[in-house]
Amino acid sequence: MKGNIGIEAAKPESECASKECPWHGSLSIRGRVFKGTVASAKSPKTVTVTWDYLNYVPKFERYARKRTKISAHNPECIGAKEGDIVVIAECRPISKTKNFVVVEKIVKGV
Repeated sequence: MKGNIGIEAAKPESECASKECPWHGSLSIRGRVFKGTVASAKSPKTVTVTWDYLNYVPKFERYARKRTKISAHNPECIGAKEGDIVVIAECRPISKTKNFVVVEKIVKGV
């Protein structure tokens, strides 16, 4: 499954030896795919990805802004930092809180 991971994403330029990398290891992805901004990259090999959305509240007939925050595995070959816009995909559980992996870095943060 090296090279083609099943979704449209650009392959990273650098290589890594991690087995939890969908590009260079044996980690398969399945399920949901999201695009969001890296809010935190303080933990080793982990990033926190957030994105905003609007939720309709029928009682008030208005939309409320909400935010989703998910922990994702950050392979060494991608190396996402705070402020980057990334694509994350669902995979098998890597740890207690990580069920997603960063697949592609779209825009570098400032």
